Amino acid sequence: MQKTFVISKIDIKKMLSPLGISPGSIEAMLSIMDKSHKHVDAIAFVGMLQKLGLSLNKIENILRRIGIDDTRIIEIFNSLDEEKIEATFGKVVDLKIE
Repeated sequence: MQKTFVISKIDIKKMLSPLGISPGSIEAMLSIMDKSHKHVDAIAFVGMLQKLGLSLNKIENILRRIGIDDTRIIEIFNSLDEEKIEATFGKVVDLKIE
């Protein structure tokens, strides 16, 4: 099973522009990706798309267009949910042991 997917900046722009994402927001996302040497894991990529305001359905369609299969998409969303839960609990709980 393929673990690395390649997509060009132009293709990202072509996918996001029709969804109503502003050119400035797209460029900001691409700038973040550039800072990480143009590599980003799928979970971080989905997180960026969510921050742009895209629904899970639209994000799912983008991932499919990139070539990611449904099983892997489910794994990505589950991992993202787990990260959010861990982050939430980290913010809510303050435990001190003396």
